[in-house]
Parts: sequence; structure tokens; C-alpha cells
Amino acid sequence: MSFVEYGEYIQEGDISIVFLGHESMFPIKVQHGAQTQTRYGVIRHSTDLIGKKYGSKVTCSKGGWVYILHPTPELWTVNLPHRTQILYSTDISMILMMLELKPGSIVCESGTGSGSLSHSIIRTIAPTGHLYTVEFHQQRAEKATEEFIAHRVAHLVTVKNQDVCKDGFGVVGVADAVFLDIPSPWEAIVHAKAAIKQGGGRLCSFSPCIEQVQRTCLALSECGFEEISTMEVLLRVYDVRTVSLPVPDLGSEPPGSQQSTVTYKSAVTPKEMAGHTGYLTFATKSLL
Repeated sequence: MSFVEYGEYIQEGDISIVFLGHESMFPIKVQHGAQTQTRYGVIRHSTDLIGKKYGSKVTCSKGGWVYILHPTPELWTVNLPHRTQILYSTDISMILMMLELKPGSIVCESGTGSGSLSHSIIRTIAPTGHLYTVEFHQQRAEKATEEFIAHRVAHLVTVKNQDVCKDGFGVVGVADAVFLDIPSPWEAIVHAKAAIKQGGGRLCSFSPCIEQVQRTCLALSECGFEEISTMEVLLRVYDVRTVSLPVPDLGSEPPGSQQSTVTYKSAVTPKEMAGHTGYLTFATKSLL
């Protein structure tokens, strides 16, 4: 099992996702002799999981069943233990595209936080790229390191515990892209520029407040970055449901005849939707 390489069979030590439904799932570490309790009963790792194929339907002790899924960055995002506020797939997908990441890319990130974006970056740049991620908080940096080892991606990432605004990323002139998710990103722009390759590269800053965006854009302009733009990604989900409506009586039906109905599929917008998460500011370091 690896978050960047698919394994067909469940093995001891794997991080697997127990899927009870789209709104109910959780990660487990598969171990000989261990048991996992669900609302459908107990899952016994030795007999129910190890050696089975990922995607298998597993019957629990009470007769109910669950699916065991191979971990992916998307599944990890909705199941990870929150140490900080995290980025979700709506913003992550835009970040990966706008930073033009691909296998072999070198990326600098700050801060690591709960590792939601980090896992998606690692999968995108594997197998020959590398992520340098900086986390100011020592315990969060240590926990992120442990998770990368457990998820078998540690060879693709270097975790540094330092203040990026003062000490930078610890690398110079190697990055194809830089991502900033810190309270004062404008203080790290100089270090971000130094980390990016001489041939140029892309930068993204995530900020929840427009005042942060203003100061960041000013700092980017003063440091010579070009193509500065800011966007907000909003997700609006439509609920597809079956609707039955009566056929209107236009006077053509005989008196006393039963009024018919028509059934069709309709997409209905929710009464409430997720709103603002943050602003994404992108910029390009010009060629020198």
C-alpha cells in the first residue's frame, strides 16, 4: 500500500479506508489480531482483511457489510485527523492545475498543517519529483513526518520545522512551484522567489481574508512577479431527484376522467451551499 502506487491486496501495516457510505467512512491500520468495531459489527483484520482485494465487500459480525478501499489523497482529505483547518478537493484541484505540476516537479510548501494538500502534491509529482514542506509548529511537523512514513511516501517529501518567513524553505533555486498557506504570506515572498528556479516558476498563496490578499499582491509586484491573479472557487452541488407532476387539464379531457401525472428527473439546487473558503492568488516568476 502506498498513496502513490496502487496495491491490489490488503497487507499488514496498510492504511485502509472502511467505507460505510459516502457520508460515513474512516481510516484504519491493518494489523494481525486487531479488530475494528463498526455499527454493523466487528471486522477482524486477520480473517476479514489481510489477503483480500481492495474494494472487497466485508461482512461484519452482525451481518452488515462494508467496503475496504485503497487510500487516495482524496479519501485521506475527508478522513484525516485535523490538526489545522485543511484544504479540500475543490481548491486542491485548482491549485495543482494552476501550478502546472506534473511528475518530476519540485515543489516547496508552507505550512504543512494536516497534510491534506501535501498528499495530493506528492501523488502528482511522483515518482521522480520532490516536495519540500515547512511547518512552524514542531509537533505538527513531527506528526506529518510520521504519516508520510506510514503512507510510504517519505522518499518523496522532506519536512522542515522552521519559520518560513525568517528562514525560508531551506533550498534555493530548485523549485518549479511554491505554495503558501500561512497567516502573513507577504513576509515569505522573498524566500519563495529565492526557492524558485532561475528559469522561472509558479507561486500560489491561499488566504481567507481579502486584506491578506492585498498585501500579498503588493509584495508579489514589488518582488517582480508577473501574471498576478486572484480567484475564489465555489462548489455548487445539484441534487438529482425523481419528480412527479400532474398533467394540466386544458379542457380536452372528458368530464370525470382521472387526471394523469408525468414523472421525470430534475436537478434541484440546495437551499444552502458551502460558501467562501479562501482566496487563491497565483503569480509567475519571470525568466531572468
